[in-house]
Amino acid sequence: MGVGKLFLASISSGVITLDELQWIARNQLRFSRCEQAAALKLGYLLDSGQLSLGCRL
Repeated sequence: MGVGKLFLASISSGVITLDELQWIARNQLRFSRCEQAAALKLGYLLDSGQLSLGCRL
């Protein structure tokens, strides 16, 4: 899994899972600058209510 792929999947579905958030938290120290920006954008979208925490079917 990569941050870019996760970002696109979350944006297209409107959902991010708890496992994906945990993966981001565990691996954030290894992210490139671009990946860090994508992770921050996911956090912003989650905080603003544009992304929901849940599961994809």
